[in-house]
Amino acid sequence: MTDTAQQDPRETSDPGEPTEQPDPNEQPDPTGQLEPTEQPEPEQPEPGEATERPLRAGEAVLLIDGKGRRYLVTLQPGAEFHSHTGFIRHEELIGRPEGISVRANRSGTFLVLRPTLAEYVLKMPRGAQVIYPKDLGPILMLADIFPGARVLESGIGSGALSMTLLRAGAEVHGYELRPDFAARARKNVASFLGDGALDHYHVSERDCYDGIDLTGLDRVVLDLPEPWQVVRHAEAALRPGGILVAYTPSIIQASRLRDELEGSAFGFAGTLEVLQRTWHVEGQAVRPDHRMVAHTGFLTHARLLGS
Repeated sequence: MTDTAQQDPRETSDPGEPTEQPDPNEQPDPTGQLEPTEQPEPEQPEPGEATERPLRAGEAVLLIDGKGRRYLVTLQPGAEFHSHTGFIRHEELIGRPEGISVRANRSGTFLVLRPTLAEYVLKMPRGAQVIYPKDLGPILMLADIFPGARVLESGIGSGALSMTLLRAGAEVHGYELRPDFAARARKNVASFLGDGALDHYHVSERDCYDGIDLTGLDRVVLDLPEPWQVVRHAEAALRPGGILVAYTPSIIQASRLRDELEGSAFGFAGTLEVLQRTWHVEGQAVRPDHRMVAHTGFLTHARLLGS
């Protein structure tokens, strides 16, 4: 089994981890390695608990070469990562701390780190275009996501926004028309956050334009071509004071949504976009980088007012 040096990560059907203490009655395989019959999901640290922990089977890690190229790999016993510099056995990484450097068998050294959420979103398998990290953070703030918030997300795509909401502690109800997108989103969520996150992630294959079968929601977050069709449904589904946020690639879509909000029970509507410009800082040479992540989409937000 090998990993190829692709920019997209490999998938695993069971993102688990080997047991740390094998059953003493279990017989070793010919290589002397114990093969666990079941791999539980990687443990998440409790609040306040030290987060330093060894890399485990089933975890996604970033391998970063000397030129800064990044490869997302899911650790599996018996697997190998292959590149033009040779291969690295996954067993060389499992059980070791992140931040180490490992050398491929021919040449080349790779830094090993767990991916951040932003890094995972950009490298994970996808079926639909994802919302970029520069917009995911502002969406959390505009929607005022809090632990335990009941959120309807419609248009879940590959799950980038879903895992962002879940990691912030929300209870997410997802509406998605395409079953392949819904399956991909669930798989990506489980791969990064663990299978336990699926207990708070409820995906239905349905059209939000036809209505919302939930009430008392705290937030409605949309990534749809025609979010204005959901405004009336959101009025009935949200609690008073609830917030609607919509991501739209086009300003024409945002304008049409604002027109619909104008005649609704929503107030305090606003629209913005986020432009991300990095800087070149090297000694006395300080200037904006020549390239930037400019327009990706418009964020429109509004709040449901009481009667």
